[in-house]
Amino acid sequence: MVEIQLKSGADFEGFRQAVRSLLENGTTPENVAWGNSDARERFNVAPENSATRISLPADVVSLAKLVVCHTDPERYGLLYDLIWRVKHGERHLLDVACDPTVHRLERMRKAIARDIHKMHAFVRFQSTPSDDGERFVAWFEPQFFILHEASSFFVSRFPSFAWSILTPLGSLHWNRHQLTAGGPASKSDLKAPEDEFEKGWIEYYRSTFNPARLNTKLMRAEMPKRYWQNLPEASAMGDMIRAAARRVDDMLEAPPSISIKRSPERALLRSTGSPPLSLEALNEIITASDAFVPGGTRAVLGEGPLRPDLAFIGEQPGDQEDIQGRPFVGPAGAIFDRALAASGISRAECYITNAVKHFKYEQRGKRRIHQTPTHGEIKHYRWWLQEELKIVQPKLVVALGASAAFALAGRPVKVSESRGLTKFDTVPAVLTIHPSYILRLQDKAQAETEFAKFVADLNLARACLAEAA
Repeated sequence: MVEIQLKSGADFEGFRQAVRSLLENGTTPENVAWGNSDARERFNVAPENSATRISLPADVVSLAKLVVCHTDPERYGLLYDLIWRVKHGERHLLDVACDPTVHRLERMRKAIARDIHKMHAFVRFQSTPSDDGERFVAWFEPQFFILHEASSFFVSRFPSFAWSILTPLGSLHWNRHQLTAGGPASKSDLKAPEDEFEKGWIEYYRSTFNPARLNTKLMRAEMPKRYWQNLPEASAMGDMIRAAARRVDDMLEAPPSISIKRSPERALLRSTGSPPLSLEALNEIITASDAFVPGGTRAVLGEGPLRPDLAFIGEQPGDQEDIQGRPFVGPAGAIFDRALAASGISRAECYITNAVKHFKYEQRGKRRIHQTPTHGEIKHYRWWLQEELKIVQPKLVVALGASAAFALAGRPVKVSESRGLTKFDTVPAVLTIHPSYILRLQDKAQAETEFAKFVADLNLARACLAEAA
């Protein structure tokens, strides 16, 4: 029986030297007893350094580097059994997942990989004064001897400040230039109590917590309880979980907000430093901007004279409008034109535009199916519409449908409740249906009734103008 004495922990180099010597001497696995300094009383034979180098498949070497990090006392014996068989005719043994030795080694490898992943995820530094300035120190309790395997992650992630990671199995110290390993530490070596750095981390964790996606079962699976005692954010989790339901209700009741990153106003001010002074300048900006809705290919601009009596605001261009580049020229536009004619309003004397400048649609085969813009998407375009109306200066605005009303009011407005004469901010307006609503009605009589109501709303707008004059 050959007895091999290795260092405590993960002694890959010692194991490699031993394997070279054992293979060179033809020592079979059953004739080797493996031990380390933790069991010094049983073993006294050191591995030889002069043995011939051997060649092994890369996946076997990678497996061995990880498995030596395990705490199972049989890990070296299992690895040598694997290597012996690979060198004696079973070169592809690792592909045989049902082999008992391969199965146990693979389970060890997965356990080591999980432990390294948890260390990367759950190390929390705290600021500590030191002789060479500020040093960030963390306490972690790994399950296996993984410090060396996990170290490259922290060196590459935090190269510019000094840090130490203390564990019961050893420690790592980085001085911005060199990584050194130290002996085991205890949690009492972590001097500083909660500091501003740690408070900042907890606040950051609170700000990124999404109560609508709360899943405590998944949280426990991803963040096992054994790590909680060393995680600063764990102290805040209870309150966040208890308040999650109330925060979700608050989020549902709150009005949609504009993404700051996609705000056309901010983008415009960044590019020009001031709002456009003419309709042509505004249209150039709109034309050059990307669509804020899915599917939009080109901006369909408003058309008509400046300072008109009436400005009609629709929802968004449709398929034909997107093709022709003009508002209200499709099937809904035909109904719109018929209603204008019925009420005696000249389209050429009105300004006509949409709240959303691009056609939002979903491609189904050869057809482009209209998709209603969300409130958030309408808000993205709202600033453009407001600037457009400031420049055009209509005497009265006609909002065609709820989307147009939302764009003008900045809040949801039900057509059924507010239809007729109204105001959006200080602008006098008439709220009515969008002509596409009449298109969707299957009952012909009902469609005619709604068309008559639509014409009546246009007559109301014309009467308001006459009264104001």
